[in-house]
Amino acid sequence: MTQVSAPVSLIQRDRARLWHPYATASPSLPLWEVEAADGVRLRLRSEDGTRHEVVDAMSSWWSAIHGYRHPVLDAAAKRQLDDFSHVMFGGLTHAPAVELAERLVDMAPSAPGRSRLDRVFLADSGSVSVEVALKLAVQFQTASGHPRRQRFLSIRGGYHGDTSAAMGVCDPVDGMHAAFPGLLAGNVFAPRPPAAASATPETVQAWAAELQGTAAAHAGELAAIIVEPVLQGAGGMYPYPADCLTALRQVADRHGLLLIFDEIATGFGRTGELFAADHAGVVPDIMCVGKALTGGYLTLAAMLCTADVAAAVSNGPAGALLHGPTFMGNPLACAVANASLSIIDDGGWQADVARIGAGLASGLAPAGGLEAVADVRTLGAVGVIELHEPVDVTAVTAAAIRHGVWVRPFRNLVYAMPPYISTAADIEQITAGMTAAVADVHERASARSGGAACPPR
Repeated sequence: MTQVSAPVSLIQRDRARLWHPYATASPSLPLWEVEAADGVRLRLRSEDGTRHEVVDAMSSWWSAIHGYRHPVLDAAAKRQLDDFSHVMFGGLTHAPAVELAERLVDMAPSAPGRSRLDRVFLADSGSVSVEVALKLAVQFQTASGHPRRQRFLSIRGGYHGDTSAAMGVCDPVDGMHAAFPGLLAGNVFAPRPPAAASATPETVQAWAAELQGTAAAHAGELAAIIVEPVLQGAGGMYPYPADCLTALRQVADRHGLLLIFDEIATGFGRTGELFAADHAGVVPDIMCVGKALTGGYLTLAAMLCTADVAAAVSNGPAGALLHGPTFMGNPLACAVANASLSIIDDGGWQADVARIGAGLASGLAPAGGLEAVADVRTLGAVGVIELHEPVDVTAVTAAAIRHGVWVRPFRNLVYAMPPYISTAADIEQITAGMTAAVADVHERASARSGGAACPPR
């Protein structure tokens, strides 16, 4: 008799061949299969065949701001596929890329007396846009007669990507890249700014003085300052005062440094302003954007810089910006990005983010009463539950799914960055699910240990 083997599930096939982000190559890696994604909802299938419909609180790592299967984005992708999906960008151009560059320049932060961000380099991903920004800064300093200026000043708690140069400007101690000391450049780090919730004019001024001292001590070797403005993302979902951006601009100008704002997570409305820089009216010399640029449809990022920076590098020893990805300016991605930005141009995102922010603040407030919780904070359409101890990621993820919510916790944080189309009911489901998941997993653990996981801060 012929023995028929049991069918191998998609999850089992995945575990046999694929790596996942920041994950082990394990035969027991927790995974859920996505069977459908529509609007703000995912339909998930677990390994035992159980199906769950969940609200996506993550916007697919902060990118799908318009939700899934958006008709405007779908139509843009289909139209461009009917024309052509890709051509090289060396020596060639096309309408989607030109339109995207014009849109980005028009949207970028501006202020009287400051040069506009009016030159655009299209990159494959957020990390690559940071790499390009760092290379541009070094080339600028060399072209300006300062070839020894090869290092960067950043602040503790930052995260700028997983590629080599980007890793080198992430937090060197508490960041995700301490395992690669041989790959990391020896950059300079100022203290983390004071937390937005507890900052005072005096603490901001004290921080600015430390920043100035650090910059002054290393000015002759620094090319630029790079920070995530107002909100540090993967470094801890940490908001800090907008006044710090003014201090960063002043220090950069005082010492002849370029100022780079990494708006990959914060750009396109997430913090309540179109760009986080707009909270302070500060214009950087270089800005990186990504994630939400295509509404989560395709990978694409951009680096913007001023005409002065572009001219210096173009007229410098190399005669060009020395970077050129194979898929630079991909027409399909650019077309979808234009459609995404057209939705943002309509202006409805402002009311959406305000509504989501209010719902996150009220809905997450009860989590502050849990013993396992150290802090609850919100900024724009970002909501964070910070625990005293590291999150049990597997258990909290599973518990949230049972409560109808998809989250992806990290470190000691359970957080949400929902799509802008989320309704009040969606946000209520997200906040209730996050709070319940933390209570299900960490309050029980706290109770078993006889109290809070660690002393209150």
